[in-house]
Amino acid sequence: MAMLASSMATTARRVVTIRAARSFQQVMPFQQQRATLCRSFGKKTQFAVYAAEATPGQSEEGTQKTEEEIPDVSKLDIRVGTILSAEDHPEADSLYVESIDLGEEEGPRTIVSGLKKYVSLEDLAGRKVLVLANLKARNMRGIKSHGMLLCASNSDHTEVEPLSAPADVPNGERVFFGDDQEQGDAALPNQLQKKKFWEKCQPLLKTDASGVATFQNESNPMMTTAGPVKATRLFNATIS
Repeated sequence: MAMLASSMATTARRVVTIRAARSFQQVMPFQQQRATLCRSFGKKTQFAVYAAEATPGQSEEGTQKTEEEIPDVSKLDIRVGTILSAEDHPEADSLYVESIDLGEEEGPRTIVSGLKKYVSLEDLAGRKVLVLANLKARNMRGIKSHGMLLCASNSDHTEVEPLSAPADVPNGERVFFGDDQEQGDAALPNQLQKKKFWEKCQPLLKTDASGVATFQNESNPMMTTAGPVKATRLFNATIS
């Protein structure tokens, strides 16, 4: 009987210990949980604390990590523009040189893109497109490119098409994601490059089953004041 009573008492202490660990976990940071429980119940309580820390979905550190892993797409300055003209790059067989109106006082931007294998010059002229406008200017075979044309492509990159904005969107309008038109300030070109905002966001940019450009999922479509940004042919495709 004495042994049975001792065993029951030990079991009861373990149950109390585990319950205490779970209760402490909900209101205290992990390091404080471990120290407090160990002082209260002894060294063996460490195992209960470790088990509580391992409980999925309840970790403050885990929640913070998940939030940090979602990049801030508002750091990208994506704007609507119209291609005024496009021509072959004089020094590169695969490149076009486009003049794109982004509604800026400085006038149209020169942008170099590798679309020659995929889109004809005739299909580019007059097209409403999306430009990543806060990239650092880059020399492309002797011509400085001031931004990047955003395009959808299939998985093996054999098909590529520029994303399209609704025809009545004014040049220079900045896109937003989801329902909220309010967004944070875009990163400066140096910040964009140093902190790799584009490299972090790009894998989460895709078109959905109807061709709408999205970030992370279908509840965050790439929007203009006149409607969503779309690809006309490439669905469930990557955007780059």
